[in-house]
Amino acid sequence: MEIMLVAADSKKELITQFCIAYCGILSKHQLCATGITGKYVSEATGLDIECLLAGDQGGTEQIASRVSYDEVDMLLFFRDTATDAADTESDNNLLRICDVHNVPVATNIATAEILVRALDRGDLAWREIVNPKTRKH
Repeated sequence: MEIMLVAADSKKELITQFCIAYCGILSKHQLCATGITGKYVSEATGLDIECLLAGDQGGTEQIASRVSYDEVDMLLFFRDTATDAADTESDNNLLRICDVHNVPVATNIATAEILVRALDRGDLAWREIVNPKTRKH
């Protein structure tokens, strides 16, 4: 499965700790992240992560484009809703596109844990039927 990782600046440590905790599961899948998030997680976990542009430099839009082309099976998007910049237009567009393409999204650690555990159990195998372009590695 293709899993995208995005985190607000104030949530980068949290997503890194999450990926450390679930490294065994995540290592079985293809990971891609916005630039700085990917760098932090990769350095902390040793996971192979394709890093795109930083979120504020177009990385969020790159992920939205991949969702539009059915190249994404799950999005872990740790947002900081406490700041004024929490609901940017590109963030809202990414979430909207995930809704349109039925991509499971976690916007906090609680939902991310549920999705990753479901992934490990095989509960998201329906994505391979819905999304036949998913590459098997």
